[in-house]
Amino acid sequence: MKATKETLSPTRVKLTVEVPFDELKPSVDAAYRKLAREVRVSGFRPGKVPPRILDQRLGRGTILEEAIQDALPRFYSDAVQQEEVDVLSRPEVGISSFEDGAPLVFTAEVDVRPDITLPDYDGLEITVDAAEVTDEQLESQLTTMRERFAVLKPVERAVQTGDFISLDLSATVDGEAVEGAEAAGMSYEVGSDTLIDGLDEAVTGASEGESRTFETELLAGEYAGSSAEVTATVRGVKERELPELDDDFATTASEFDSLDELLADVRERLGRGAEQNQLTQARERVLDALIERVDVPVPDSVLDSEVEAREHRLSHDLERMGADRDSYLESLGQTEQEYLDEVRQLAAKALKSQFVLDAVIDAEQIGIDQGELMEQVIGRAQRFGVSPELFAQQLTQGDGLASIMADALRGKALNFLLEQATVVDPDGNPVELALARRPEPAAEDEVDELDEVDETDRVDERDIEAETGDSSDQPGA
Repeated sequence: MKATKETLSPTRVKLTVEVPFDELKPSVDAAYRKLAREVRVSGFRPGKVPPRILDQRLGRGTILEEAIQDALPRFYSDAVQQEEVDVLSRPEVGISSFEDGAPLVFTAEVDVRPDITLPDYDGLEITVDAAEVTDEQLESQLTTMRERFAVLKPVERAVQTGDFISLDLSATVDGEAVEGAEAAGMSYEVGSDTLIDGLDEAVTGASEGESRTFETELLAGEYAGSSAEVTATVRGVKERELPELDDDFATTASEFDSLDELLADVRERLGRGAEQNQLTQARERVLDALIERVDVPVPDSVLDSEVEAREHRLSHDLERMGADRDSYLESLGQTEQEYLDEVRQLAAKALKSQFVLDAVIDAEQIGIDQGELMEQVIGRAQRFGVSPELFAQQLTQGDGLASIMADALRGKALNFLLEQATVVDPDGNPVELALARRPEPAAEDEVDELDEVDETDRVDERDIEAETGDSSDQPGA
């Protein structure tokens, strides 16, 4: 077999492969054996039909076509290895010439990983937020803690935002009562905007026993999309009473015996969070800085596959949460087209980050040992809430192990880049990052907006399949 490679673009090549007829003989013999088992000829047992009879019944061309279909994947794979092609997509194969007894000549066009000339990243400077804990942050955290231990106290006054009220609801459309829209003694937090559009404005300022009527659009049921007249009657008003911030609260809300100890712990945890935020910013910004300095082309087919994969994950996440796409887009404040444009932009950025990190891995000869790989497998199994044994079993059913190894290598490459970079805060003060000393997941997740959909740690088998590479949605790694 002879193969030649022609570069069509920075991300696409054309392989021309010439295969002598003699090298096709094993596939021709296999085609005769296969068809001999399938074709029924009087006087011959299945599998015992001679080749000459098959040629008479089916034609020599049918035999050769079967042989070529069997041989093409093998010769294509050999050509890819011979020419060291880093394939990212399915090939487009065409047969240039073939006759019985003559060489087979075929071509294969395929998208490939681009060759990237890395800029000098030694001394690269990036800026991250200062890791400071403000009094406002501390107060906000303490308020959140106090709200968890708050009590509801009845009050005799008009409804205010933040109150918890008991109310009755009813609705009519064109004077007809809406079945299923009635509620009695319902508890609701005013200002949460979680029940009916317009309710918060209507009940604010109302007193106990007072009814307020307002217009709203029904979102579900027989009258979905219709304008309804809703009547809300306030049956009771309670306000949230926060506990005093003292030693007794510290004992109740934590393992500490004094308020001073609790404050010190909260401040320390906020500080760790600020440091982690610095690391997250640094990981993303060092890649952004490199991508800005080098041309990183992305094949359209690979980008399309990545967008499709993200759309698939979003659908899965929304289904798991019982939410719909329209509500999700509304929560983002985006139209369908705005969302799709953003997804494509983020997908392109993620792929460029992968390509840059892979180039760093090659340039710096970064590797991963068995212990690091096992640490990744165990860590991801814990993240999914499954046993390492079950997760390892899933890995063996696809390209999951290779995917995890690629992510781990990219994580090490990213840490390497951060070690070379100069990281400062907005005032120019040096920042010492708390770099993990084990492989981190690839930077793709750093820019994946779908993480905002659901932060749950436990997943089902479909999540494991996606993680381990069993899904065809995964882009080339």
